[in-house]
Amino acid sequence: MGKRIISLFFLALVLLTTGLSVWGPEAFSRWKDRSLLGRIHRQEVELSGEGYRYEMSASEKLYVLSQALGSRNFPESGQYGAWNGGAQYQESGGNYALIINHRGLEETAEDAASGEEVCETCNEGLRVLKSAGLLPESVAEVDPGLYDAVLYSAIDVREPRNYVPVWKLSLADDIRGIRKENRPMDLYLDADDGKIYEFYVRTQWEWEDIDPDTIVQNWCSYLGLPEPFRLEDDNPLSESTPFFKKYIIPGEGEEQTVVTVGFYEGIREFFIKISR
Repeated sequence: MGKRIISLFFLALVLLTTGLSVWGPEAFSRWKDRSLLGRIHRQEVELSGEGYRYEMSASEKLYVLSQALGSRNFPESGQYGAWNGGAQYQESGGNYALIINHRGLEETAEDAASGEEVCETCNEGLRVLKSAGLLPESVAEVDPGLYDAVLYSAIDVREPRNYVPVWKLSLADDIRGIRKENRPMDLYLDADDGKIYEFYVRTQWEWEDIDPDTIVQNWCSYLGLPEPFRLEDDNPLSESTPFFKKYIIPGEGEEQTVVTVGFYEGIREFFIKISR
């Protein structure tokens, strides 16, 4: 009698297990559907890319800017073409582009700083360059009334997240009576942090007063760049002056930027220029 009860118990257990395996999943699914359908459910989802902004290193920014400047089709002080009410390419074709975002120091765009702010940022940069021995103290500061300005974006077309916004300030050539001695003529400064990348400045210096090796070392330190090394192939025809030295700034992978420290003797114009 006891064995019969045990056998019946095991038979019932087997039948129950078999039934659950066959009809259980379907019944559970119907129950879950009824609990979810027709109701609003909230779930917190963390997006991995939300709020992320790619930050370029100093050498990456220098490289992108040098490539974009080297891709220009128009001369430095030449035409900009017709405006079409928005951003404008100054370069077409190639992997890098220089785009005009805003012209003038007047506050005419929501995202453009006022002329006073841009010039003050530039003057702060000039003071730092003077304290680092990159410019003599006699160099005058920039004045909104005497300078033209264009806000550019230097962009890696293949990776648009790699871009550098820069202001180009140039001494106006349509104002009479401006003395050019001891004045910045042209310069590019970072629109985000105010660092000055490239400049042409009239000074009281002679070429004999300039130590290019020290200048480029201090300039790299100012921008937070790697150690430069000399570019030995100083082709005398590569510049319109015999007074210059060229250096290489290493970047990411095989990227590198050429930096020229030079001087125009007749007008005493000292410059640091970046190029491809």
